[in-house]
Amino acid sequence: MSDLTRRDALRKLAVGGAAAATAPFWVEALVSAAEQHAAHYQKAAAGAAVWKPKVLSAAQNKSVTTIAELIIPQTDTAGATKAKVNEFIDSVLADAKAEDRQKFLEGLAWIDTRSRADNGAAFVDAPADKQVALLTVLSMNKTPSPADQPGTDFFTAMKSMTVTGYYTSEIASREELGDDGQMFFTEFKGCTHPEHQK
Repeated sequence: MSDLTRRDALRKLAVGGAAAATAPFWVEALVSAAEQHAAHYQKAAAGAAVWKPKVLSAAQNKSVTTIAELIIPQTDTAGATKAKVNEFIDSVLADAKAEDRQKFLEGLAWIDTRSRADNGAAFVDAPADKQVALLTVLSMNKTPSPADQPGTDFFTAMKSMTVTGYYTSEIASREELGDDGQMFFTEFKGCTHPEHQK
């Protein structure tokens, strides 16, 4: 049996290999924004009340949540849904340049259009095996046609943002990385030694 753990596999997925290296600028911009966004996002999210999307419509949020969970499904540890990856992605999109955000949303719409053409249903309403089949084609397609390029680019961005959002979440830090509370901080209280208090 392979020594490759789920964590290792997901980290390799986040790197993106050749697909990321040849991705258009908007994909690189969103991937970079997600990485920069991660640190301050988790602190803000920890103190937030009820979450409301800033960018995604209810239908778009459902699609993003579904795709993220297919990328990192729940196993013996939490999946992308429990890690609230959809909320992280919405936050990244809210802070992204308008044109980068629009490209992502166009790619998300492309997924539904292709799913309707192939399966007669929107992506979230298609059977699970058909959802996986579509995402697998996008992931494996190294030379997409011009018609498929928006979907391939979208999925490259989506995979990387999902992995970043997942591994910077509190639940993944605890369950996947074995954090005992020392790696993930919702706040930094400083030194608690009485002799250092002023």
